[in-house]
Amino acid sequence: MKKTHLHQAHLDAGAKMVDFGGWDMPINYGSQIEEHHAVRQDKGMFDVSHMTIVDLVGPESEKFLLKILANDVRKLGDGKALYSTMLNESGGIIDDLITYKRAANNYRIVVNAGTREKDLAWFEKQIKAFDASITERPKVAMLAVQGPHAVEACLEVLPSDISKKLASLKKFSCLDETDYFIGRTGYTGEDGVEILVPQEKVIELWNKLLQADVKPCGLGARDTLRLEAGMHLYGQDMNEEITPLECGLGWTVRKEDFNFIGADALTTLRTQGITKKMIGVVLAERGILRHNQELVDENGLTGIITSGSFSPSAKVAIGMAIVDKNMGENVKVKIRKKELNVKCIKLPFVRNGKVLI
Repeated sequence: MKKTHLHQAHLDAGAKMVDFGGWDMPINYGSQIEEHHAVRQDKGMFDVSHMTIVDLVGPESEKFLLKILANDVRKLGDGKALYSTMLNESGGIIDDLITYKRAANNYRIVVNAGTREKDLAWFEKQIKAFDASITERPKVAMLAVQGPHAVEACLEVLPSDISKKLASLKKFSCLDETDYFIGRTGYTGEDGVEILVPQEKVIELWNKLLQADVKPCGLGARDTLRLEAGMHLYGQDMNEEITPLECGLGWTVRKEDFNFIGADALTTLRTQGITKKMIGVVLAERGILRHNQELVDENGLTGIITSGSFSPSAKVAIGMAIVDKNMGENVKVKIRKKELNVKCIKLPFVRNGKVLI
């Protein structure tokens, strides 16, 4: 399995390691629940160096992104970030990603680790029609420092000139400095940053954050945090068989200049009528919600749990689900041949540390 530059640091911190898409990654460092609460209430850090980082440059870089992304990169000023889906010709989701605009026709893109090969192949196929080039950055490490006190900790440990700029950095913006690329972004529903540094500098940064009492957190807590925040996981809440209009990501689809890959399929879908929607569900009885469990309402309308787990913040079982758009309020989930009651709600379950259910 592949290893990040922090692999030994994880072992030294007592991490339980698991295979995550071919990477040997920490699932937790003893208590997933404690790590979850650390991020919700204070601060924690994740090694996300397994994510794929690519740089895009060239005179037609913006045109290229307008073709392959459903969202509109023209909204980006320098130093801003944009979340988007990337679609196939049928409108299905190849991946979701964040694009940072460094300067005119100069972008940094971060995509999921598990979709690396198909994403890079898609980039290379589509970019042939544009005067632009894309380069993977495998020697750049990435740390996500998240939580209500995460930025404060980063201000303590980063170089003073970087800290001064970070102090006023707004959400979905980025700093692009020598050896430090910092996005005010994350995947937990809390404030925080994602820090990209050369591999040879990441161990020093990790150790400084440890000294600032930032708790190491594994992928287990990252998953429950993002689920509570109603954030999609590729391969579960979205895939190439479902469009953003059907899984709660319609807001990532631009309304004008409808000329991106997959746009025609979305237009057809809108004309025919969208029949699915994404909702949140809360189990009203004892049990646990899991991926692929079936939902049914009093009229026989159905749905499927796409992501489910126990919520450490709300102390109940929660899930995201794609259901018939007309699903009623009297809904049950099928668990081990039993039908248990669930409550349907609007996502998210938790916002900025506050439980909404």
